[in-house]
Amino acid sequence: MGFGLLGVRRARQEVSKGAEVPKGYLAVYVGEKKKRFVIPIGCLNQPSFQDLLSKAEEEYGYHHPMGGLTIPCREDVFLNIMSVLT
Repeated sequence: MGFGLLGVRRARQEVSKGAEVPKGYLAVYVGEKKKRFVIPIGCLNQPSFQDLLSKAEEEYGYHHPMGGLTIPCREDVFLNIMSVLT
């Protein structure tokens, strides 16, 4: 993909400071504490991320409690998947 995990971390830092989500990225909430991450939208069509989206649909349907896309998995699992994708 060419974004790299460093790009995901930088984008996450920008959002945590109150900035808008950068163009080409999407905010998702992950883990028990619903930690916010910003990911490249190119990840959405990857098979491993599609599995996460299917789990989100099963658990939340189209109603996400945080107002954004909530991914029902542990934070460390999500970061591992993202490190492979980016």
